[in-house]
Amino acid sequence: MRLNPAVILESVVTCPLCGHKEMETMPTNACQWFYDCKACNELLKPKPGDCCVFCSYGTVPCPSIQEEKHSCCSR
Repeated sequence: MRLNPAVILESVVTCPLCGHKEMETMPTNACQWFYDCKACNELLKPKPGDCCVFCSYGTVPCPSIQEEKHSCCSR
């Protein structure tokens, strides 16, 4: 996958249970459906209608959404 240079690959994920924030690098070849909170070990899953945990809990949507390539996304 060749990315547009304007695509942001880092996003801060915020756990909805404990509020812990963690900077993560997003994968460029797939949506990430699960994320383990490093503070409380809550297993995060995308909210209904979102393709991945970054779109649900991150400060930046996933690369597929940023590039408007919705092959793995339901938005």
